[in-house]
Amino acid sequence: MLAACLCATAQTDTIADRTHQLQGVTITETKRQHTMSSTAPMHLLDRKDMLTMGISDMADALYRLPGITLRDYGGAGGMKTVSVRGFGAKHTGVSYDGVMLSDCQSGEIDLSRYSLENVDNLTLVVGDNDDIFLPARNATTPATLNIQTMKLTAGDYKPHLTTQLKIGSFGYVSPFVRYEHQLTDHFALSAVGEFVHAKNDYPYTIKNGQETIKSHRNNSRMNSGHGELNMVYTINSTNRLTAKLYYYDNDRQLPGIVYYYSNTNRETLRDRNIFGQLTYQTRWGEQLSLKVVGKANWAASLYDDGMAASQIQDANYYQREYYGSASLLYVPSEHWALDYALDYSYNNLNSSLPTDTRPLRHTVLQALTAKYNNQRLTVTGRLLHSLYLNDEKEGEGSENLRRLSPSLSLSYRLAGQLRLRLSYKEIFRAPTFNESYYFHYGSKTLKPERTQQLNAGLTWDVRPTAALDIQATVDGYYNTVKDMIVAIPYNMFVWTCVNVGKVHVKGIDATLRANWQMAARQRLTLAGNYTYQRVQNHTNEESPYYGNQIAYTPEHTGSWSLGWENPWVSLSLHQTLVGSRWSTNEHLDGTKVDGYYDLGATAYRHFRIGRGTLEARFDLKNITDRQYEIVGSYPMPGINYQLSLHYKF
Repeated sequence: MLAACLCATAQTDTIADRTHQLQGVTITETKRQHTMSSTAPMHLLDRKDMLTMGISDMADALYRLPGITLRDYGGAGGMKTVSVRGFGAKHTGVSYDGVMLSDCQSGEIDLSRYSLENVDNLTLVVGDNDDIFLPARNATTPATLNIQTMKLTAGDYKPHLTTQLKIGSFGYVSPFVRYEHQLTDHFALSAVGEFVHAKNDYPYTIKNGQETIKSHRNNSRMNSGHGELNMVYTINSTNRLTAKLYYYDNDRQLPGIVYYYSNTNRETLRDRNIFGQLTYQTRWGEQLSLKVVGKANWAASLYDDGMAASQIQDANYYQREYYGSASLLYVPSEHWALDYALDYSYNNLNSSLPTDTRPLRHTVLQALTAKYNNQRLTVTGRLLHSLYLNDEKEGEGSENLRRLSPSLSLSYRLAGQLRLRLSYKEIFRAPTFNESYYFHYGSKTLKPERTQQLNAGLTWDVRPTAALDIQATVDGYYNTVKDMIVAIPYNMFVWTCVNVGKVHVKGIDATLRANWQMAARQRLTLAGNYTYQRVQNHTNEESPYYGNQIAYTPEHTGSWSLGWENPWVSLSLHQTLVGSRWSTNEHLDGTKVDGYYDLGATAYRHFRIGRGTLEARFDLKNITDRQYEIVGSYPMPGINYQLSLHYKF
């Protein structure tokens, strides 16, 4: 039970999905219980999970969520993108503290930029979120990964400092600091700073017939820094303003493809990103609430190839976005809620390429959502209108696009805590600037993707005894994608995009979580997930490639973890398993990437020092020293370790 006595501030009760004055209210449904009653699949990892399940970085966290396919180029500096249920990484939205991240150039969010040190929880929603009081952009993807950073401690006027130092294999060093302080009854702030240095010169082994070749990754060094400033201003009991200023800078070398006798590469990439976002929320009476969001974003990618013989041209890319959103929530009764959201964004991109045409885009999104709920049934329906107006400053832009996209989801309690959920969603994705304009990627005639997803599932939450809690979910889904755009990597920075035509996806996601309170200070936690998915090319029945699995999509993935919390040294054993994949849609000879498993272990203990707490943690990864690849010819690290010391007062 989450017994939270909240101060007299205006809040959104996203668990009950009602907006009202929360004064001395006890919330009796936890976030985890909410994932079991949601109308669409929702999976949560909070900070406690990350500790007890042995999760050490963002990639590791993503593997613990069902339906996710991860592309990882290896090491701390390797780019990491995710797709969900075969839709592709561009169809996976990422929300950072309630506001969607964007990349108009590639359409993909590199999740290696975001560490877990300042993250309170991760939530994966497949379909529509039950919280309808959201910007329209949050409904524009088939799946959304929500990153919620650490919240300020309400009612505590003492300053708090968190420091952490991580060291690991292959020259990994990462200091982290977080300061938070509620200065007055109305104003609080926090500041975060983090730096990561890694050589990433890990060894690898490849076989060439009877010959075994051993070498080390080179050109893999990374220096990355990130800082945040967060502010909360509670104007009065019905008005609240939050602000975030974010900066990221990563100067890294790009490791190349590993051939039998060649591991030479001199490519470098510097990524820089700064954005500021404001959220203002107010309430009029008990029935009407308004949320306004504003954001300005600037990002740069500075690419250089130091090899004279390379045919890849050096280039700098700069993108800008100005975004605004207004959401109006009306709650006429305890069973009904209505929301209207209007978003506008302006994006442009320029580069140092001689072929640069300086594309730009105006986007207008409108979402109308209705929700009904009672003790047994919850139904949510949404209609999203998308309008994209494209242009170029140095030429004629690609065609304008518009579409009306409906969605409907429901959850029905069959008996006890056994629930049935059904959902349908249709969505529309416009091609990115890279896909439309740049010669490395595509053309102005590239067709947009149209997707449909249908999900049917069961959730079950049972307590056989007072000491044992079991939660299980199983979802079957069928997705279709028309004119799917598939990105095949040439290297870490340059991709080739093609329209596959029609893609059909059939799959099953299953999760299990059990908590057993063995004794007063001992707890055993078992968590696992499994995904089966067939993501097939259904464009032309006469094609020899008809029915082929889409590139880099395994049929089978899964993970499990077993954690034992105790007063001495808490332990966790965990494993990720991924089936074989193809690196091409044509399944050419020699392009099959073998499946793999990664076994790890974690040990940690808390010590009371002064008025603070020290957490000492040791992670051992890939214990069996297994040689494997996630992306073809990009070997992953073998056995490695990470030691972290975390002190908070």
